[in-house]
Amino acid sequence: MKKDKSRKKLLSTNDEFVTFSARMLVLASEHKKQLQIAGYCILSLIILFVAGNMYLKNRNTRAQNAYNIAYYALSGSISPDKKQEAYAKAREDFGKVLTEYKMSGPASVTLPQLARIDFLEKKYEEAIIKYQDYLDKKPREPYYSYGILALSACYEEKGDHDKAIAVLEKVSASEGYSKEQAMLGIARIHRIKKDFVKSNEILKDFIEKFPSSPSAPAAKAAITS
Repeated sequence: MKKDKSRKKLLSTNDEFVTFSARMLVLASEHKKQLQIAGYCILSLIILFVAGNMYLKNRNTRAQNAYNIAYYALSGSISPDKKQEAYAKAREDFGKVLTEYKMSGPASVTLPQLARIDFLEKKYEEAIIKYQDYLDKKPREPYYSYGILALSACYEEKGDHDKAIAVLEKVSASEGYSKEQAMLGIARIHRIKKDFVKSNEILKDFIEKFPSSPSAPAAKAAITS
């Protein structure tokens, strides 16, 4: 009796499977055109996805090439009589990266390069605006800290030492290489202000925190009695 029930249950299950399969075949037959259209749509989406990835990759490559041309033009040795010409050309090339490849990776780090050109041309106010605009976008580390160091340098060159120190203190609260540079920068600016007590205090703190730093010997030598 149990065997009969088991067989009936198995037959019932098989019947249900066959019925379900048959229904699916009927459904596929009835909706053949719709399924074909759906297949074409999926294929089109795959093609668009692959093409989009290839386009973005190619766009990033072209943006990187344009960025490199401008960057290396500034990095090389420039004779004094060619400086303005080189700065103008680099500004134009970096500007193209921002306008023609706006959403690319290289475009995201182009603004501080334009600020750097302003700094080299002693246009400190313009450089400050660009660096601040870049920092407001909250770039990831270490770019944020590097931007802070550059912004402080602009204020220092402008003669606004208190503002330069205030900016550097944002980095000195962090860790790593940027913290070292920030502490040394703050000590140096206090020395410029003739505040040797504060400068010595920061240098001693630096030596205590970073005894194995390559800058530790110079920090020791800079401490005045």
